[in-house]
Amino acid sequence: MVRSAGPATRVPAGAGVAGTTVPATGRRTLDGVPNPSRRRPELAAFLRSRRARIRPVDVGLVPGPSRRTPGLRREEVAVLSGVGSTWYTWLEQGRPINVSAEVLTAVARSLRLDAAEQAYLHRLAGLPGVPPPAPADRIGPEVQQVLDALAPLPACVLDARFDVHAWNAPYAVLWRRTLADPRRNVLRQCFTLPPCCSPFAVDREAELRQLVALLRSEWAGHAGDPAWEEFVADLGAASPEFAEMWAAQDVAVAATRVKHFRHAAVGDIAMSVTTFGVTEAPGLRMTVYTPVDDASRGRVEQLLADPAAPPADHEHGSC
Repeated sequence: MVRSAGPATRVPAGAGVAGTTVPATGRRTLDGVPNPSRRRPELAAFLRSRRARIRPVDVGLVPGPSRRTPGLRREEVAVLSGVGSTWYTWLEQGRPINVSAEVLTAVARSLRLDAAEQAYLHRLAGLPGVPPPAPADRIGPEVQQVLDALAPLPACVLDARFDVHAWNAPYAVLWRRTLADPRRNVLRQCFTLPPCCSPFAVDREAELRQLVALLRSEWAGHAGDPAWEEFVADLGAASPEFAEMWAAQDVAVAATRVKHFRHAAVGDIAMSVTTFGVTEAPGLRMTVYTPVDDASRGRVEQLLADPAAPPADHEHGSC
Protein backbone atom coordinates (compact mmCIF):
# COMPACT_ATOMS: atom_id res chain seq x y z
CA MET A 1 0.00 0.00 0.00
CA VAL A 2 1.31 3.43 -0.97
CA ARG A 3 0.58 6.33 1.36
CA SER A 4 1.24 10.03 1.21
CA ALA A 5 0.78 12.94 3.57
CA GLY A 6 -1.75 14.54 1.24
CA PRO A 7 -5.36 13.54 0.44
CA ALA A 8 -5.82 10.06 -1.00
CA THR A 9 -8.31 8.44 -3.33
CA ARG A 10 -9.60 4.88 -3.13
CA VAL A 11 -9.12 2.67 -6.16
CA PRO A 12 -12.25 0.68 -7.06
CA ALA A 13 -12.22 -3.04 -6.40
CA GLY A 14 -11.03 -5.24 -9.21
CA ALA A 15 -8.45 -7.93 -9.94
CA GLY A 16 -6.61 -7.79 -6.65
CA VAL A 17 -6.34 -4.00 -6.31
CA ALA A 18 -9.37 -3.36 -4.13
CA GLY A 19 -8.82 -0.76 -1.46
CA THR A 20 -5.42 0.36 -2.68
CA THR A 21 -4.66 3.89 -1.57
CA VAL A 22 -2.92 6.18 -4.01
CA PRO A 23 -1.80 9.76 -3.52
CA ALA A 24 -3.78 12.50 -5.23
CA THR A 25 -0.55 14.39 -5.86
CA GLY A 26 0.63 11.89 -8.47
CA ARG A 27 4.21 11.88 -7.17
CA ARG A 28 4.53 8.08 -7.21
CA THR A 29 4.87 5.85 -10.22
CA LEU A 30 2.68 2.91 -11.19
CA ASP A 31 4.47 0.42 -8.98
CA GLY A 32 4.96 2.80 -6.07
CA VAL A 33 8.67 3.39 -6.55
CA PRO A 34 10.44 6.35 -8.15
CA ASN A 35 10.60 6.07 -11.92
CA PRO A 36 10.67 8.57 -14.78
CA SER A 37 7.21 10.18 -14.87
CA ARG A 38 7.44 10.12 -18.66
CA ARG A 39 6.39 6.46 -18.61
CA ARG A 40 2.86 7.17 -17.37
CA PRO A 41 1.69 9.22 -20.37
CA GLU A 42 3.47 6.77 -22.68
CA LEU A 43 1.59 3.90 -21.05
CA ALA A 44 -1.70 5.76 -21.42
CA ALA A 45 -1.07 6.56 -25.08
CA PHE A 46 -0.07 2.98 -25.84
CA LEU A 47 -3.21 1.51 -24.24
CA ARG A 48 -5.44 3.95 -26.14
CA SER A 49 -3.77 3.08 -29.44
CA ARG A 50 -4.17 -0.67 -28.87
CA ARG A 51 -7.80 -0.30 -27.74
CA ALA A 52 -8.69 1.72 -30.84
CA ARG A 53 -7.58 -1.01 -33.24
CA ILE A 54 -9.94 -3.74 -31.88
CA ARG A 55 -13.49 -3.94 -33.22
CA PRO A 56 -16.25 -5.01 -30.82
CA VAL A 57 -17.12 -7.96 -33.06
CA ASP A 58 -13.54 -9.20 -32.69
CA VAL A 59 -14.20 -9.94 -29.03
CA GLY A 60 -17.80 -11.06 -29.31
CA LEU A 61 -19.47 -7.72 -28.58
CA VAL A 62 -22.33 -6.23 -30.58
CA PRO A 63 -21.70 -2.57 -31.48
CA GLY A 64 -24.59 -0.23 -30.82
CA PRO A 65 -26.14 1.96 -33.53
CA SER A 66 -24.81 5.24 -32.05
CA ARG A 67 -21.28 4.08 -31.37
CA ARG A 68 -18.74 6.89 -31.87
CA THR A 69 -15.65 5.37 -30.23
CA PRO A 70 -13.21 3.70 -32.64
CA GLY A 71 -12.46 0.24 -31.34
CA LEU A 72 -13.44 -0.79 -27.82
CA ARG A 73 -14.70 1.48 -25.09
CA ARG A 74 -12.77 1.69 -21.82
CA GLU A 75 -15.53 0.01 -19.88
CA GLU A 76 -15.54 -2.86 -22.35
CA VAL A 77 -11.83 -3.44 -21.85
CA ALA A 78 -12.41 -3.35 -18.09
CA VAL A 79 -15.16 -6.01 -18.29
CA LEU A 80 -13.07 -8.22 -20.57
CA SER A 81 -10.10 -7.88 -18.20
CA GLY A 82 -12.08 -8.47 -14.99
CA VAL A 83 -11.20 -5.09 -13.46
CA GLY A 84 -13.19 -2.07 -12.36
CA SER A 85 -14.14 0.46 -15.03
CA THR A 86 -12.86 3.41 -13.00
CA TRP A 87 -9.58 1.61 -12.25
CA TYR A 88 -8.98 0.92 -15.94
CA THR A 89 -9.87 4.52 -16.81
CA TRP A 90 -7.26 5.72 -14.34
CA LEU A 91 -4.72 3.29 -15.81
CA GLU A 92 -5.37 4.62 -19.30
CA GLN A 93 -5.17 8.18 -18.04
CA GLY A 94 -1.68 7.50 -16.73
CA ARG A 95 -2.57 8.04 -13.08
CA PRO A 96 -0.03 6.77 -10.48
CA ILE A 97 -1.96 3.69 -9.39
CA ASN A 98 -0.60 0.29 -8.33
CA VAL A 99 -0.51 -2.37 -11.03
CA SER A 100 0.31 -6.06 -10.65
CA ALA A 101 1.76 -8.26 -13.36
CA GLU A 102 -1.35 -10.47 -13.26
CA VAL A 103 -3.73 -7.57 -13.83
CA LEU A 104 -1.61 -6.10 -16.61
CA THR A 105 -1.47 -9.51 -18.29
CA ALA A 106 -5.27 -9.67 -18.19
CA VAL A 107 -5.48 -6.24 -19.82
CA ALA A 108 -2.91 -7.28 -22.44
CA ARG A 109 -4.94 -10.39 -23.21
CA SER A 110 -8.12 -8.34 -23.66
CA LEU A 111 -6.31 -5.97 -26.01
CA ARG A 112 -4.85 -8.93 -27.91
CA LEU A 113 -1.27 -7.76 -27.48
CA ASP A 114 1.46 -9.92 -28.92
CA ALA A 115 4.57 -10.90 -26.96
CA ALA A 116 6.52 -7.79 -27.94
CA GLU A 117 3.64 -5.52 -27.01
CA GLN A 118 3.12 -7.25 -23.66
CA ALA A 119 6.79 -6.86 -22.77
CA TYR A 120 6.63 -3.19 -23.77
CA LEU A 121 3.54 -2.66 -21.62
CA HIS A 122 5.19 -4.26 -18.59
CA ARG A 123 8.29 -2.12 -18.99
CA LEU A 124 6.22 1.04 -19.23
CA ALA A 125 4.46 0.02 -16.02
CA GLY A 126 7.81 -0.34 -14.28
CA LEU A 127 7.09 -3.90 -13.22
CA PRO A 128 10.00 -5.98 -11.86
CA GLY A 129 11.67 -8.52 -14.06
CA VAL A 130 12.11 -6.25 -17.06
CA PRO A 131 14.83 -3.75 -16.03
CA PRO A 132 16.24 -1.51 -18.75
CA PRO A 133 19.72 -2.53 -19.89
CA ALA A 134 22.61 -0.66 -18.34
CA PRO A 135 24.54 1.53 -20.76
CA ALA A 136 27.85 0.15 -21.94
CA ASP A 137 30.92 2.19 -21.05
CA ARG A 138 33.18 0.58 -23.63
CA ILE A 139 33.63 -2.34 -25.97
CA GLY A 140 36.49 -4.66 -25.11
CA PRO A 141 39.08 -5.73 -27.67
CA GLU A 142 37.64 -9.26 -27.64
CA VAL A 143 34.41 -7.97 -29.21
CA GLN A 144 36.37 -6.25 -31.98
CA GLN A 145 38.30 -9.47 -32.55
CA VAL A 146 35.02 -11.32 -33.05
CA LEU A 147 33.84 -8.68 -35.52
CA ASP A 148 37.09 -8.94 -37.48
CA ALA A 149 36.97 -12.75 -37.47
CA LEU A 150 33.50 -12.66 -39.06
CA ALA A 151 34.91 -11.19 -42.31
CA PRO A 152 33.93 -11.41 -45.11
CA LEU A 153 30.52 -11.09 -43.44
CA PRO A 154 29.70 -7.46 -42.61
CA ALA A 155 29.08 -7.04 -38.88
CA CYS A 156 28.68 -4.20 -36.39
CA VAL A 157 27.73 -3.49 -32.78
CA LEU A 158 24.68 -1.29 -32.21
CA ASP A 159 22.99 0.15 -29.16
CA ALA A 160 19.24 0.38 -28.57
CA ARG A 161 19.04 3.67 -30.50
CA PHE A 162 20.89 2.16 -33.48
CA ASP A 163 24.13 4.06 -32.89
CA VAL A 164 27.04 2.10 -34.40
CA HIS A 165 29.74 1.51 -31.75
CA ALA A 166 32.04 -0.92 -33.56
CA TRP A 167 32.31 -2.58 -36.97
CA ASN A 168 34.54 -4.69 -39.18
CA ALA A 169 36.12 -3.89 -42.54
CA PRO A 170 33.34 -5.39 -44.73
CA TYR A 171 30.73 -3.31 -42.90
CA ALA A 172 32.82 -0.18 -43.50
CA VAL A 173 33.12 -0.98 -47.21
CA LEU A 174 29.42 -1.59 -47.73
CA TRP A 175 28.11 1.31 -45.67
CA ARG A 176 30.63 4.11 -45.57
CA ARG A 177 28.00 6.84 -45.40
CA THR A 178 26.67 5.73 -42.02
CA LEU A 179 30.18 5.71 -40.56
CA ALA A 180 31.13 9.02 -42.19
CA ASP A 181 28.46 10.83 -40.17
CA PRO A 182 29.92 11.68 -36.71
CA ARG A 183 26.66 10.49 -35.11
CA ARG A 184 26.92 7.10 -36.86
CA ASN A 185 23.21 6.44 -36.38
CA VAL A 186 21.51 3.93 -38.68
CA LEU A 187 17.99 5.27 -38.13
CA ARG A 188 19.02 8.82 -38.95
CA GLN A 189 20.56 7.64 -42.22
CA CYS A 190 17.47 5.63 -43.14
CA PHE A 191 15.01 8.44 -42.50
CA THR A 192 16.96 11.45 -43.75
CA LEU A 193 18.06 9.96 -47.07
CA PRO A 194 15.53 10.69 -49.85
CA PRO A 195 13.45 7.65 -50.89
CA CYS A 196 15.35 7.44 -54.17
CA CYS A 197 18.55 6.78 -52.20
CA SER A 198 17.07 4.37 -49.68
CA PRO A 199 19.28 1.42 -48.78
CA PHE A 200 16.24 -0.85 -49.05
CA ALA A 201 15.61 -2.42 -52.43
CA VAL A 202 12.32 -4.04 -51.35
CA ASP A 203 9.52 -2.94 -48.99
CA ARG A 204 11.17 0.29 -47.86
CA GLU A 205 8.19 1.43 -45.78
CA ALA A 206 7.78 -1.97 -44.10
CA GLU A 207 11.48 -2.08 -43.22
CA LEU A 208 11.38 1.43 -41.75
CA ARG A 209 8.30 0.59 -39.70
CA GLN A 210 10.07 -2.49 -38.35
CA LEU A 211 13.05 -0.37 -37.26
CA VAL A 212 10.80 2.15 -35.52
CA ALA A 213 8.90 -0.67 -33.79
CA LEU A 214 12.20 -2.05 -32.47
CA LEU A 215 13.17 1.41 -31.24
CA ARG A 216 9.77 1.84 -29.57
CA SER A 217 10.22 -1.45 -27.69
CA GLU A 218 13.51 -0.22 -26.23
CA TRP A 219 12.03 3.19 -25.46
CA ALA A 220 9.92 1.72 -22.66
CA GLY A 221 13.02 1.22 -20.52
CA HIS A 222 14.39 4.69 -21.27
CA ALA A 223 11.34 6.98 -21.21
CA GLY A 224 12.31 10.16 -19.41
CA ASP A 225 16.00 9.79 -20.28
CA PRO A 226 17.02 13.20 -21.73
CA ALA A 227 19.26 11.60 -24.35
CA TRP A 228 16.41 9.43 -25.62
CA GLU A 229 13.89 12.27 -25.48
CA GLU A 230 16.23 14.48 -27.50
CA PHE A 231 16.96 11.73 -30.02
CA VAL A 232 13.29 11.00 -30.74
CA ALA A 233 12.40 14.70 -30.89
CA ASP A 234 15.28 15.55 -33.22
CA LEU A 235 14.61 12.66 -35.58
CA GLY A 236 10.89 13.46 -35.61
CA ALA A 237 11.69 17.07 -36.53
CA ALA A 238 14.07 15.95 -39.28
CA SER A 239 11.71 13.33 -40.69
CA PRO A 240 7.90 13.66 -40.71
CA GLU A 241 7.85 10.04 -41.88
CA PHE A 242 9.59 8.93 -38.68
CA ALA A 243 7.22 11.08 -36.60
CA GLU A 244 4.21 9.42 -38.22
CA MET A 245 5.58 5.91 -37.67
CA TRP A 246 6.58 6.70 -34.08
CA ALA A 247 3.07 7.95 -33.32
CA ALA A 248 1.62 4.61 -34.46
CA GLN A 249 2.89 3.03 -31.18
CA ASP A 250 3.90 -0.22 -32.91
CA VAL A 251 6.46 -2.41 -31.11
CA ALA A 252 8.51 -5.45 -32.16
CA VAL A 253 11.32 -7.69 -30.96
CA ALA A 254 14.50 -8.41 -32.88
CA ALA A 255 14.44 -11.55 -35.03
CA THR A 256 16.48 -12.92 -37.88
CA ARG A 257 15.07 -11.66 -41.15
CA VAL A 258 16.10 -11.31 -44.79
CA LYS A 259 16.55 -7.76 -46.06
CA HIS A 260 17.14 -6.65 -49.61
CA PHE A 261 19.68 -3.83 -49.79
CA ARG A 262 20.54 -1.68 -52.79
CA HIS A 263 24.12 -0.63 -53.45
CA ALA A 264 25.03 1.83 -56.21
CA ALA A 265 28.12 -0.05 -57.36
CA VAL A 266 26.83 -3.63 -57.60
CA GLY A 267 23.03 -3.57 -57.35
CA ASP A 268 20.74 -5.45 -54.98
CA ILE A 269 22.12 -7.65 -52.20
CA ALA A 270 19.85 -10.00 -50.22
CA MET A 271 21.18 -10.64 -46.72
CA SER A 272 19.96 -12.39 -43.61
CA VAL A 273 20.30 -10.04 -40.64
CA THR A 274 21.00 -11.81 -37.34
CA THR A 275 21.36 -10.11 -33.95
CA PHE A 276 23.21 -11.32 -30.83
CA GLY A 277 23.44 -9.77 -27.38
CA VAL A 278 26.88 -8.62 -26.24
CA THR A 279 27.04 -9.98 -22.70
CA GLU A 280 30.06 -7.95 -21.61
CA ALA A 281 28.33 -4.72 -22.72
CA PRO A 282 24.64 -4.77 -21.67
CA GLY A 283 22.45 -2.72 -23.95
CA LEU A 284 24.56 -3.46 -27.04
CA ARG A 285 23.96 -6.07 -29.72
CA MET A 286 26.03 -7.50 -32.54
CA THR A 287 24.39 -7.55 -35.97
CA VAL A 288 25.74 -9.85 -38.69
CA TYR A 289 24.78 -9.70 -42.38
CA THR A 290 24.94 -12.99 -44.30
CA PRO A 291 24.31 -13.14 -48.09
CA VAL A 292 21.47 -15.55 -48.76
CA ASP A 293 22.31 -16.55 -52.36
CA ASP A 294 25.24 -16.86 -54.72
CA ALA A 295 24.43 -13.63 -56.55
CA SER A 296 24.42 -11.61 -53.34
CA ARG A 297 27.56 -13.32 -52.10
CA GLY A 298 29.31 -12.48 -55.37
CA ARG A 299 28.29 -8.82 -55.14
CA VAL A 300 29.66 -8.56 -51.61
CA GLU A 301 32.92 -10.14 -52.74
CA GLN A 302 33.06 -7.69 -55.65
CA LEU A 303 32.75 -4.74 -53.28
CA LEU A 304 35.38 -6.10 -50.92
CA ALA A 305 37.78 -6.64 -53.81
CA ASP A 306 37.37 -3.02 -54.94
CA PRO A 307 36.29 -1.00 -51.87
CA ALA A 308 36.77 2.34 -53.65
CA ALA A 309 34.37 1.45 -56.47
CA PRO A 310 31.17 3.29 -55.41
CA PRO A 311 31.26 6.98 -56.31
CA ALA A 312 30.96 9.05 -53.15
CA ASP A 313 27.89 10.89 -54.36
CA HIS A 314 26.03 7.64 -55.07
CA GLU A 315 26.70 5.73 -51.85
CA HIS A 316 23.79 4.45 -49.87
CA GLY A 317 23.45 4.24 -46.14
CA SER A 318 23.00 1.09 -44.06
CA CYS A 319 20.13 -0.27 -42.04
